[in-house]
Amino acid sequence: MTAHVERQELVEMIKQAQTDGARLGAACAAAGLCLRTYQRWVDVDGIRADGRPEAKRAAPGNKLSEIEQQAVLATCMQPRFADMPPTQIVPILADEGTYLASESTFYRLLHAHGAQHARGRARRRSHKAAPTHVARAPNEVWCWDVTYLPNQVRGMFFYLYAVLDLYSRKLVAWEVHASESGELAAELLERARWREKLAGKSLVLHADNGAPQRSFTLRAKMLELGIAPSYSRPGVSDDNAFIESWFRTLKYIPAYPSAGFKDLEQAREWTRRFVDWYNGEHRHREIGFVTPDQRHSGRSKAVLEQRREVYAQAQSLNPTRWSRDIRCWGEPGQVYLNQRDKERRAA
Repeated sequence: MTAHVERQELVEMIKQAQTDGARLGAACAAAGLCLRTYQRWVDVDGIRADGRPEAKRAAPGNKLSEIEQQAVLATCMQPRFADMPPTQIVPILADEGTYLASESTFYRLLHAHGAQHARGRARRRSHKAAPTHVARAPNEVWCWDVTYLPNQVRGMFFYLYAVLDLYSRKLVAWEVHASESGELAAELLERARWREKLAGKSLVLHADNGAPQRSFTLRAKMLELGIAPSYSRPGVSDDNAFIESWFRTLKYIPAYPSAGFKDLEQAREWTRRFVDWYNGEHRHREIGFVTPDQRHSGRSKAVLEQRREVYAQAQSLNPTRWSRDIRCWGEPGQVYLNQRDKERRAA
């Protein structure tokens, strides 16, 4: 449909083209209209508006009555049909000698009443806000999780426990075990806290909702150490995106042994070499292309200042090669976990 204002503009353009000597048919074609459409739009009273939106149409003769529509909806809401689509409901009703409507009518009514995805035990989508935290220095917010490492024995795995600092991206603690439990996670967390000298300091530990993360042993240890727990929304893996991204880096490097580790010691040794490389050599894009160790220890500021001096000197030696200022070697002052829109706009 063409809006009335747009019709008026098109007609004025065509009339102006006629005034300038163009034939009516050619002017209509140039405007993207056929001649019959133009003639239908224009009459002695002016330019006619599209009457279709306000047109009164008779109800189809086969339309279901209000009582019949309610019967269809009530049938779909019965406990035995609550988890079935209309493609299953209609044949069952036919076997029982009952016809209410076609499958397409079932779907149309369910969609019209917002009931297609809200029947039975299906859980409604959660609109709960994601947990958000901000780290302005190392050891303010940690993220942790457990991932599988392949074993050369089919069906068996090793388990990598990893704790990542949100601000510096440094892996502050890790261990590989043959099993997954809250007890092992609690011991790892306590050792990491003492190693980072965080006694008496506040710390947030963010995790998903796995069994080790929610275990009573780990929660009791966190309470004892004064660590505040934070958890992702159920079923939302993006709420713990930083540690998930680290796992992807781990498993997608060319040296990753996709065929599996032969034993626990080999898995631990390989992971140790990777963590040493990641913390000490890998220049992380999101923290100004410095290493996590440099940012965690505060040495990143000197590194970035040296880079700025190198670029400034290069610019002074060859100023014609620089059409703009030198590259802005910097690092973020704060890092958000699940940054909200208002925080993103303010940044």
